[in-house]
Amino acid sequence: MATGAMIHTFAVQLADVDRGVYEELSLRVARHPSETDVFMLTRLLAYCLEFEEGIVFTDGIAATDEPAVLVKDLTGRVTAWIEVGAPDAARLHFGSKLADRTTIYTHRDPAKLLAQWAGKTIHNADAVILHSFDPGFLDDAAAALERRNTMTISVTERQIYLELNGTHLSSAVHDHAIQP
Repeated sequence: MATGAMIHTFAVQLADVDRGVYEELSLRVARHPSETDVFMLTRLLAYCLEFEEGIVFTDGIAATDEPAVLVKDLTGRVTAWIEVGAPDAARLHFGSKLADRTTIYTHRDPAKLLAQWAGKTIHNADAVILHSFDPGFLDDAAAALERRNTMTISVTERQIYLELNGTHLSSAVHDHAIQP
């Protein structure tokens, strides 16, 4: 018998000083049985760090033709294609052609991903940014994860300060350019 998705709820207070975004969010995040807690948290952080009007979670791992997070304008046009993890070059190429902006948040070694994409065709590759966090940050955050969560995220000067269920963590948000 197949196991269904586990639902996690998050009461998030977001203060992104860098972008001037201050929001209180109530999010229900489904974690697919094949998805790790670290991947799910990376997806959640991508949503929060990219938060703007029109942002949505997609079906995640179950979606083959959409990224983990998507932003659409009021007409339904895709304005941001936000991948999580280690998407292949063809998927980045497709997303970059479809959306105004493409970005990736990863919980993996960014150097390995950049090497994987080197020499591959990715539309507008010089505008695609890979974001990563300090080693151990996401693992430590995953250890504090519960089914019902309270989270505070503060971002200033590309430094993220995270409080998750009483656990305080911080990390730089590292930006890596993809070389065409």
